[in-house]
Amino acid sequence: MSDVNSPCLPGTPCWVDLVVPDQRAAFAFYRDVFGWEVAAGTPESGGYAICTLKGKPVAGIATAISPDGGPAARSVWTTYFAVADVDASVKTIVESGGSVVGPGTDVRTLGRVATATDPTGAAFGLWQARDFFGARIVNEPGAFIWNELNTSDPDAASRFYARVLGIARTPMEGEPGYFAIQVDGRTVAGMQGLDKLPEGTPSHWLTYFEVDGTDRVAEAVVRAGGAVRKPPFDMSTGRMAVVQDPQGGTFAVITPFRGEAG
Repeated sequence: MSDVNSPCLPGTPCWVDLVVPDQRAAFAFYRDVFGWEVAAGTPESGGYAICTLKGKPVAGIATAISPDGGPAARSVWTTYFAVADVDASVKTIVESGGSVVGPGTDVRTLGRVATATDPTGAAFGLWQARDFFGARIVNEPGAFIWNELNTSDPDAASRFYARVLGIARTPMEGEPGYFAIQVDGRTVAGMQGLDKLPEGTPSHWLTYFEVDGTDRVAEAVVRAGGAVRKPPFDMSTGRMAVVQDPQGGTFAVITPFRGEAG
């Protein structure tokens, strides 16, 4: 699947965005790496920028703001899940041991959004679609293809997301210790523990973008001022790497083995 022409089923990752201290610097980096078309957002949108590929939205970039109103130092990618009712989901998050970071808020006529953390500390977002239902292109070069929860407690996380988003986990064939997250029997994301990651890594959601040539893109990331955190390697579904933009936003890139991913 590449083009998305209808709202995602509840529990499905539908959007990703980046909050970053220097929005314009991020524009330049992601144009170079993914070929996105990016323009600053309007005052009505709070400066939130929609990044497009082939004229269709694939991700967002916003300026990170600190509590005192100035630019924040933290840069992070966030995965948003489709929900039928943001406010009902927020209530369930609290009842299930999670924490609400940003309560339900209307985004003009586009939809309603909230952000939260699960009981293991991983941050994520909720999106209740109205006029805008999320990414219009996925699973092709320059668009997100996978979202992965790396968590200190997979069992606790599974119970939480099952209650909040109605999703289930099942062991991923050929990947010991890795789980597929499913909505109505369809795999939409992945989950694993932190045992294979560097000591001290916190729980987090990691966004994967498809690319045409992982090694080439990893080199492009470095040329554009970013860094490679995990060099390119082959796994069962493709060749991937974990990289970081110049402001610290971490994401993965993958060239799938056709017929195995997406």
